[in-house]
Amino acid sequence: MIDYALLFAFGCFGIALLLNIYRVIKSPGIGDRILALDTMVVNAIALLALYGIHKGTTVYFEASMIFAMTGFISTVSYTRFVLRGDIIE
Repeated sequence: MIDYALLFAFGCFGIALLLNIYRVIKSPGIGDRILALDTMVVNAIALLALYGIHKGTTVYFEASMIFAMTGFISTVSYTRFVLRGDIIE
């Protein structure tokens, strides 16, 4: 039963990633692109966690935590760059 649930979740998050890629490409503003990239990071974290459940190992959970930290820092720095023109003051 867990295999069917994982397959469904992989499909849902895969479709969400494709829709986010479309939003990054066809977005009218830079703010929408930043939000779409941040949502892509969240979906990728979910996919890594699901893959870790599927394989039964904790390595993917640690990788998802590293990916979350990197995604957060990149979103904050890109937003600061758009708002102020520089990242480091």
